[in-house]
Amino acid sequence: MIMKRFIALSLAIATLFGPVQPAFADAARIKDIASLQAGRENQLIGYGLVVGLQGSGDSLRSSPFTEQSMRAMLQNLGISTQGGQSSAKNLAAVMVTANLPPFASPGSRIDVNVSSLGDATSLRGGTLVMTSLSGADGQIYAVAQGAVVVSGFQAQGAAATLTEGVTTSGRVPNGAIIERELPSKFKDGVNLVLQLRNPDFSTAQRMADAVNMFASQRYGGPVAEARDSQEIIISKPRQADLTRLMAEIENLIVQTDTPAKVVINERTGTIVIGADVKVSRVAVSYGTLTVQVTETPQIVQPEPFSRGETAVQDQTDIMAMKDGGQVAILNGPDLRTLVAGLNSIGVKPDGIIAILQGIKSAGALQAELVLQ
Repeated sequence: MIMKRFIALSLAIATLFGPVQPAFADAARIKDIASLQAGRENQLIGYGLVVGLQGSGDSLRSSPFTEQSMRAMLQNLGISTQGGQSSAKNLAAVMVTANLPPFASPGSRIDVNVSSLGDATSLRGGTLVMTSLSGADGQIYAVAQGAVVVSGFQAQGAAATLTEGVTTSGRVPNGAIIERELPSKFKDGVNLVLQLRNPDFSTAQRMADAVNMFASQRYGGPVAEARDSQEIIISKPRQADLTRLMAEIENLIVQTDTPAKVVINERTGTIVIGADVKVSRVAVSYGTLTVQVTETPQIVQPEPFSRGETAVQDQTDIMAMKDGGQVAILNGPDLRTLVAGLNSIGVKPDGIIAILQGIKSAGALQAELVLQ
């Protein structure tokens, strides 16, 4: 009788609270794991001139487009440019790029990046003159102008040069003013499309369930559907305001899940092991063979009063050493056990990389191995 009551109580708890989530699942807000499809950024690009450089600009002979741009700018200002070729090196041709934020309105400011096109050595101390920034559709959305901030520096003398950072690119904080708004309006839509930053079917379905649970209480019915592992479609209820609906949904808590991965960067020796990575029971032996070759040439002198010549006699010593060779048993049902087993072998990160690759080849690594 007691057992039956316990089973009935367990079924009632499962019905109320849903299936029990795994212990490794992490809770996060929807705004932290997904982005609004209509709220993406748009890239802008433009071509301009940086003036006021201290002799570190483009050589006009090597960069003829810089001189053409300078003459065109002066003609637009009503200044005649007829005459000989200029040899000034106080200006540079640059590419100007920026990201137009979602829902940006005319009059707001954004940061711009400035990069040299010619043979200028530094943009430090320069000023970007008025430059129009266009989108992929060819329309002008912003105008940039202002002092260029360069983080690197360069010092040069007669026999030495010191350079730190990059001096041919910089940034103009709040240097662009938005002149045109995007054609689409947020409230013109009939639904919301949320895109997971890390696509996963489990996370997408849990997000849809969390939104539907909230919508059932607030609006009387479900509104969300997981289309695939990345997109979740949320239909707008008739009595709801789209902005308020998004504000309410983005703060809902969702249990996230990700596939097991091991990311290896062989250039830097970085190893990142996910929380869900498991290793089947396997024996590992790791040993390194070091071969050292030493050249010690010797000078051989001829005997006294002889007609011999001084000669060089080669002498080579070769020594081979083999380290390690111990056998360790790895059985990683969780992340802590796996890391402890790898540390017990006592090898460096490059050795751990080789071991993980070998475990994957043996079929004992229950995770995706990503090599960078």
